[in-house]
Amino acid sequence: MKNLYFCTVLSVLASNAAAQEAVTYPFAGSFDDATFSVESAIIGRGLVIDYVSHTGDMLNRTAADVGSDKVLFEGADIFLFCSAQLSREVMEADPMNIAHCPYGIFVTDQDGEVSIGHRAYPDGEMQKVELLLTEIIQDAIGD
Repeated sequence: MKNLYFCTVLSVLASNAAAQEAVTYPFAGSFDDATFSVESAIIGRGLVIDYVSHTGDMLNRTAADVGSDKVLFEGADIFLFCSAQLSREVMEADPMNIAHCPYGIFVTDQDGEVSIGHRAYPDGEMQKVELLLTEIIQDAIGD
C-alpha cells in the first residue's frame, strides 16, 4: 500500500511539475519547528547537509540596498544536500544530471504560513530524486 501511495504522489508531482517550478506542502507549526523537522528528516536518512542558505535573512538584510522595502519572507532557509547513491544512479543515466545537484529542500514563512518544498525536477531519472525529496518532506511534516 505504501508503494502505491508513493507512486500516486510521484505521478501527481510529475503532472504538477509541468505547471509549476516548485512543489510545496503546508506545515502546521512554526518556522523553527519546520526547519528542525526538515534537518532531522534529512539526517535521519543518513544524509549530510552540506549547507543551509539563510535566504530570507539575506533578502531582508539587502532590501534597502536594492531599493526595496518589501518583506518577502519572515523566514526562508534552504537545506542543500546530496545522496551519493542516488546521485551516482541518476548521473550514470545522464551525466548532465549534475546540473540538479545538490538537492534542496526549502522552508518558508510568509505572513505566518509555513511551507516546506522543493523545486520540480524533469521527467525521467530525476523523478527518483523528486520522490526522495517528497519522502523527506512527508517525514518532516509527519505524514
